[in-house]
Amino acid sequence: MKTVKLINENWLFTKEGKQEVVSVPHSWNAIDGQNQPNYYRGLCSYEKTLEGLSGTTIIRIEGANSVSSVYAGGKLVATHRGGYSAYSADITNYVVDGKCDIKIEVDNSDFDDVYPSTADFTFYGGLYRNVTLFTGIQKGYFDIVNYGGSGIKVTPVVVGDKAEVTLSSVAFGESDKVSYTILNKDGETVAVEEAKPYEEVKVVLDNPTLWDTENPYLYTVKATLSLGEEVIDESSTRFGVRTIVFDQDRGCILNGKAIKLKGVSRHQDRENLGNALTYEHIKEDIELIKEVGSNSIRLAHYQQNQIIYDLADENGILVWAEIPVISRWTEKKLENAKSQLVELINQNYNHPSIFCWGVQNEITIGGGGGASKKCVRGVKALNDIAKSMDTTRPTTCAQVMMASKTDPLNYVTDILGFNIYYGWYVQKYTDIDKWLDEFHAQNPTLKLCLSEYGAEAVLRYYSSNPAQGDYGEQYQAILHAHYANAIMSRDWMWGGYVWNMFDFGSAIRNEGGVQGKNNKGLVTFDRKVRKDSFYAYKAYWSDEKFVHIGGERYVERAIGKSRVDVFSNCDEVELTVNGTSYGAQAGKLTTFEVDIVAGENTITATAGGCTHTVVVQGVEQEPESYKCNQAGNLVRNWFAADDATTSADCLSINDKVGVVLKSEDVKAMLGSKIPMWVAKIASPFKVKTLLKIARISPEMQGIANNFLQTIKK
Repeated sequence: MKTVKLINENWLFTKEGKQEVVSVPHSWNAIDGQNQPNYYRGLCSYEKTLEGLSGTTIIRIEGANSVSSVYAGGKLVATHRGGYSAYSADITNYVVDGKCDIKIEVDNSDFDDVYPSTADFTFYGGLYRNVTLFTGIQKGYFDIVNYGGSGIKVTPVVVGDKAEVTLSSVAFGESDKVSYTILNKDGETVAVEEAKPYEEVKVVLDNPTLWDTENPYLYTVKATLSLGEEVIDESSTRFGVRTIVFDQDRGCILNGKAIKLKGVSRHQDRENLGNALTYEHIKEDIELIKEVGSNSIRLAHYQQNQIIYDLADENGILVWAEIPVISRWTEKKLENAKSQLVELINQNYNHPSIFCWGVQNEITIGGGGGASKKCVRGVKALNDIAKSMDTTRPTTCAQVMMASKTDPLNYVTDILGFNIYYGWYVQKYTDIDKWLDEFHAQNPTLKLCLSEYGAEAVLRYYSSNPAQGDYGEQYQAILHAHYANAIMSRDWMWGGYVWNMFDFGSAIRNEGGVQGKNNKGLVTFDRKVRKDSFYAYKAYWSDEKFVHIGGERYVERAIGKSRVDVFSNCDEVELTVNGTSYGAQAGKLTTFEVDIVAGENTITATAGGCTHTVVVQGVEQEPESYKCNQAGNLVRNWFAADDATTSADCLSINDKVGVVLKSEDVKAMLGSKIPMWVAKIASPFKVKTLLKIARISPEMQGIANNFLQTIKK
């Protein structure tokens, strides 16, 4: 019988000729990947000697970004192209006297045949998840090599008041029988069956308890592999019985009941750790996601640690799982995209929490929003793979906001998401209502969610007049409150996914006075601070009664009138300042205009049996540090401009490139990104002409014009 153990300790790590002993999970970009654009991307290695080996011996690498190779006894055993899925290597033939020298090379360079290459997140290098050793295998064993799966596949289908559970297995070596035992949540046997390896067998469960977000009931399948009367291997997996369908009018229907997917997106990294997280880190993320009242996670934009899928199973959180086909379509990467999708589905098929397979995210952003014929064919090929591998789950994708409402990619997958950043990059946040209603009117049969939306919030910026583009957490919360209401109030929408649950590393960014980080999280990168937007969602999503005063870090306020926002899911909120009541209001977000006097001011919100108090100082002038004055911010107040409101005093796409490039604001944003020779050639042409030549979509041209209209000539 095989033995299984983690081999995370005492790896000799080599980077650019320098060596140190490390433990995995480990990332060499834990620091530089979060504070500089030119973080290290290249080849590093991890080495150790394994001892006490016997029989068939296999090592499993849970995550190594992005191309990695396993050497045993100096010989290449396996190469894996893709940084987010698990893979295994059989090193049996290289074991000598129970020992084997192992070297794992990992390279996070940009490979032209591996997704992703371009994206708004850091591509951390490292052996950043667990490494497991399987040894002592003497005869047959359940497959732990083929696509990194568990060797056991479970497909439950609800039929009336029963569940038909199809079981199958893949086994290597010598074996002739598989025995299955299904246990309920209490460990009681509810069914047994036998089959041969590779053979499908169906088990019927009478009156099964269904898995849902309120009662995440899990069954366990225990499988034993035998040769004659000898048991030679064992494996187990959990599963849940449920139905989930999507309706054009009622949205998401789980076990026959319409529910709204109240979703957040998650990147897998953390401050000063990169993506090398422990179980405790991931568990804390799940706890925060549950606290805000979310019932769904979009695991963006790649396969994540098995721990989070397991915890989602246990906590009743529905998961959107996807592959990193993102930002720019290229035929060279199609085979790799297919491989990563096959691995994602093989390794995660049994998780009841996973409700869909995502096949692309903003893949046309590099082409201005429109999909080419080759791109459509490629995405259809990925969609076909997912449908052939799993008939029980829908496919999905996330379209970039510049894509047309009739873009061909809208009609490839079973369900659809759009990433819309109205109120941040473009237009006003209130414009999302019009966009949603127009989309639904134009595509009444499409099943739509908002797959991304949000705004940046840097905790040091505050104002009594929150405004688009100010990078303050007050504006972020106001925007999110509006989006939450827009999604919850439209029954035909199946949900939405906040971008993002947590701030995350993005080495290419330098925004809001912060280098190397995307600040759109509801919670800070270190998970220590819940921003005001966290409480906006708690008001809409959570049943746990609370009241929270926004701007609690806005502690120095100008004497006079000041805006105070309060978030609550109680029926009514009363606000007092220095003992004076400003009345009571109803609503998830209530706004009060209060008087701030010199010195200490005590502000108290009361709702039902809940209270929250903050103390602020009234000052003659608020600190200059409360304002974001960074030159060259990529975000401006990109409000919509039509022909009737276009200002001749501001730039537009009808201006020549040479005129646009003379603008000091444009220079501050572009820096030296445009070579002089390119600028010289392009200068005589209108911006609009070049956009047309580049086949930029009309939607993107409009966005470009709206942006230029915010800049005075």
